[in-house]
Amino acid sequence: MSFVAYEELIKEGDTAILSLGHGAMVAVRVQRGAQTQTRHGVLRHSVDLIGRPFGSKVTCGRGGWVYVLHPTPELWTLNLPHRTQILYSTDIALLTMMLELRPGSVVCESGGRFCSFSPCIEQVQRTCQALAARGFSELSTLEVLPRVYNVRTVSLPAPDLGAGPGPEAGPDASPFRSGTPMKEAVGHTGYLTFATKTPG
Repeated sequence: MSFVAYEELIKEGDTAILSLGHGAMVAVRVQRGAQTQTRHGVLRHSVDLIGRPFGSKVTCGRGGWVYVLHPTPELWTLNLPHRTQILYSTDIALLTMMLELRPGSVVCESGGRFCSFSPCIEQVQRTCQALAARGFSELSTLEVLPRVYNVRTVSLPAPDLGAGPGPEAGPDASPFRSGTPMKEAVGHTGYLTFATKTPG
């Protein structure tokens, strides 16, 4: 099984993503004879998973159900066991752009273009100092802060400036488009520092 090549049927040894509803997901390694406990009941790998197509809706022991999804890089990012410095989709998108990665690119950790993820600014400062001391150039640090805006049409009454009633007084309300940031803002995930090492 590959995360980039789709396979139709679930087989032993595959990683499957169980969608439990309302954004809750869990990754499982499919093993013959194994069982996975979910809030909807037990899921038996041999009977409920192996041989079924990815995307199936499977009924669990207590009558609830789950969807069994094929793993994609995005789903795996959301479901892998979290340790330190896991990159999320927002950071991955920026990193992919800055490193000029595209389908078919081969990524080797051998030097050239450098990228570092740091959760706090003190680590960024130390990283930049160490990179500069080792001959890296074009240092830049970026932080991704997505902002969601509420865009809607608002009608405000025209101000009364003492104009008399008549056709020249204008309309009672003047509609316009308003964009305001949502009250809840997503905090940053970390800082991405990029640098280049020139040979020689």
